[in-house]
Amino acid sequence: MIGIIIELIISWLLLRFIAGKNLSVLGLKLSPERMKHFTAGFFLAAICCSLYQVMTVTFANNSWVVNDQLTFQSLLKGVWFTLKSVLFEELIFRGALLYLAIEKIGIQKACILSAACFGIYHWFSFNSFSNPFQMGIIFLMTGIFGWMLAFAFAKTKSLYLPISLHLGWNLFNIVVFSAGPLGTQILIKANHHKLEGILSLFVFLFQVLVLPALVYFYLRYSKSKQPPKTVM
Repeated sequence: MIGIIIELIISWLLLRFIAGKNLSVLGLKLSPERMKHFTAGFFLAAICCSLYQVMTVTFANNSWVVNDQLTFQSLLKGVWFTLKSVLFEELIFRGALLYLAIEKIGIQKACILSAACFGIYHWFSFNSFSNPFQMGIIFLMTGIFGWMLAFAFAKTKSLYLPISLHLGWNLFNIVVFSAGPLGTQILIKANHHKLEGILSLFVFLFQVLVLPALVYFYLRYSKSKQPPKTVM
């Protein structure tokens, strides 16, 4: 939590001395529109993650079992860890630095830059430097995910949608389906069967592309529903 507070202070300093702005440009003030984005983002990500995880077991003749060793305290720790990690990453990659980049080089280039940095960052978090192929896969997956989050911030001018998308995916992936750094959480795979061949490629592409595509169309739909601005 201290790290997040330090991030907010550094963000304020960067915005204040580089752009003459404050933290309000990150869209932190809650509004009905931002609450709608948060809800939609969380459920879109949760549903896509759940479908992806279901396919990994269904197509591999596998199943889930409930972890009866999980305590309520461990569950809360898992949720808190996920929330903190999401907020930490969002403030770095979709916070003040992305706002300043958009102001300097425009939305398209700034989102690509943010996505590339997000992909490179995950080389360190996954410790994948000894495997070039794995580095490429990680960069592709997390880079596209990072572009989606950066695009969500740029279009909504708020951190609520990227936070909800990131949180929805990570919470279900890590805590519900035990596919993260915390190990076994709520559900555990019954065996070690893995996908192969064309099904493996299909599920991989689903994981990488479906949520960003849905978010893109959601943002287009939301924009089309906004009332036209009146000229005074």
